[in-house]
Amino acid sequence: MFDNVGLFVETISEGLLLTVQATVGGILLATVLSFVAGLAMLSRWRLVRALARVYVEIWRGTSEVVQLMWIYFVLPVLVGYQIVPLAAGIAVLGLNFGAYGAEIVRGAVQSVPRAQYEGAIALSLSPRQRMMRVILPQAMVEMVPPFNNLFIQLLKGSSLLTIITVHEMTYQAREVLIDRFISEAATIWTIVLLFYLALAVCITAAMRWLERRAAAMVGRTPQPRRGLMSMLGRGVR
Repeated sequence: MFDNVGLFVETISEGLLLTVQATVGGILLATVLSFVAGLAMLSRWRLVRALARVYVEIWRGTSEVVQLMWIYFVLPVLVGYQIVPLAAGIAVLGLNFGAYGAEIVRGAVQSVPRAQYEGAIALSLSPRQRMMRVILPQAMVEMVPPFNNLFIQLLKGSSLLTIITVHEMTYQAREVLIDRFISEAATIWTIVLLFYLALAVCITAAMRWLERRAAAMVGRTPQPRRGLMSMLGRGVR
């Protein structure tokens, strides 16, 4: 059962880079869209709020698998240009999780006490200065923990890219399963599980560092959490 573990690890690890690329690309796009749409939903202009809400409801309210199929198979027919599988996957991950992230940003900004707004106005700060110097730094502390969860969900969602033949870890696991005994399936999928777990721990560690930095910027001390299980308790469900 364990005779071919080395071969399994080597084959599955060949998809590790694509999994990381899809995850990092999705995180970057989702983060940008989260802030753009989240702040747009708080705009004083009704049209901007409406457009942001439409984006959020469409991408949050439809199936991620169907979104992937639509971007990869339908959109090229409409625009006459075939999209690279990895690019299509990153686009879907970013657009989908950006819609969820927009609600995180909106909620975090609204959670900042009203007195902070009033104090910024009393200092004669412009609306942009109030947001960038007073509101967002405080809201960031509240955003980081839910973004941690969101990014780990995005990591796990990257396995869906196997549907459009992106050779990430899940695709590689399926390939190595060909012509193998059923008894070896447990070993193969356990290896994949451990790879994803390791990546999730890396994301959680990075977000914990970011949370400490964000808290220090506004003079707060984050609640300490010790040990691997306490780290995973917030980030992996």
